[in-house]
Amino acid sequence: MQIEVSLSPALYPFRTITEHHVTVAIDLLRATTAVCAAFQAGCRKVVPLDSLKALEPYRAQGYAVAAERGGKKLPGSDYGNSPTEYMRCNMRGVRLAYSTTNGTVSILRGADAEVTLVGAFANLDALCQRLTEEGRDVVLLCSGWQNDFCLEDTLVAGAIIEKLTTHAIHGDAAAMALALWHAAQGNPFDYCRDASHVHRLQGFGPQAQADIKFAFQMNTCPVVPVLKNGILTI
Repeated sequence: MQIEVSLSPALYPFRTITEHHVTVAIDLLRATTAVCAAFQAGCRKVVPLDSLKALEPYRAQGYAVAAERGGKKLPGSDYGNSPTEYMRCNMRGVRLAYSTTNGTVSILRGADAEVTLVGAFANLDALCQRLTEEGRDVVLLCSGWQNDFCLEDTLVAGAIIEKLTTHAIHGDAAAMALALWHAAQGNPFDYCRDASHVHRLQGFGPQAQADIKFAFQMNTCPVVPVLKNGILTI
């Protein structure tokens, strides 16, 4: 079994593992952390969407709408992509139509895999257990920022690689992710303190700052969201 890393959605089409594999979409700050938090809070299903226009038919069907662009919740939305907001809410039975700048794009990009999962530090152990049970090759798809590399998603990929000891590292991106995780392992939050997206979110106020701290905590939401027919469930 092999494990490969795509450092951004733009690089995903150029991966070498293309058949009989699991793709894990990662957007630590904040989409995949928020998806895990929503399910932990009782959400029934999440429909990831890559455009704002696509949200409206779901609103008409009674879905709650979550929309974010550039790190900010959009006016008229029921939710943004704040994991700490979801953890404070009673999401029991909620159906959520969800569109973000980077994360939902990556989730949908990974839909061509035999199995598509959502990953973050929040569900690290549960995710790795599921990957071990699947026994397939793995592609870790980092959302990055607008198709560019980002440090925090790559650290999550490195943490997953370290736990999947039965898999062989395939390619320089995976080797780099593991090396970065080893460098940051004692305190990944501190290691990413100067990362560009951390700085970007810190400027959005106390809730975003709380989201950052929450996202770097391990195993707060031990759920494994799975994409099937365009819908995430657990």
